[in-house]
Amino acid sequence: MFYWDQTMILLIPAILLSLYAQYKISSSYKRYSKIRSQSGLTGAQVARGILNSNGLYDVRVEPIGGRLSDHYDPRTRIIRLSEDVYQGSSLSSIAVAAHETGHALQHASGYFPMQLRSSFVPVANIGSGAGPILIMVGLFMPTYGWLLELGIFAFAFAVLFQVITLPVEFNASSRALSLLQEGRMIGSDEVRGARSVLNAAALTYVAAALAAILQLVRFMLIARGRSDD
Repeated sequence: MFYWDQTMILLIPAILLSLYAQYKISSSYKRYSKIRSQSGLTGAQVARGILNSNGLYDVRVEPIGGRLSDHYDPRTRIIRLSEDVYQGSSLSSIAVAAHETGHALQHASGYFPMQLRSSFVPVANIGSGAGPILIMVGLFMPTYGWLLELGIFAFAFAVLFQVITLPVEFNASSRALSLLQEGRMIGSDEVRGARSVLNAAALTYVAAALAAILQLVRFMLIARGRSDD
């Protein structure tokens, strides 16, 4: 949310990290999307193979439009892979596919951080949607200054959601690398490339969490300054 004052300087580290994270995921994905995996398996085959080997025959794997739009939907138990990942047999494709399959395994095993994140989705959506609006009203209409604090409280749930997301994503990436190696889907000389793609993707979540935390701190400082006036 745009509101210019001296506290904007707090967001500079998050902005820089976000730019770097976007560069890393773009460059890493592009680099290893040009390198065909030695196994020759496509992202869809990797996902299906991992699911079957773990007894998750009822989890579907489907293609979806867009670039890097890959995700696992716990409500429908469907892994959706972008066309490049679904059909591709590059290191990038199979690394991303394995990562999303890692989420399916988390769901099946009752991985607590994932359960916690899922329970936070409703309040996080409200916080990210209503929070900034309430904060804006509180900032520009002093009569309704109490809305500023209410907005900050609501926005805090969106921030907490971003923080909870970190262990979920890190664990999915860790599982992905292990599953690819254990299933002999990548060779020892391909581990570095797969790890590079997974680490770059994880960095985007770190950047998002840092941005959310610093934005929350900024709002709190603004509210404190208003109360001191």
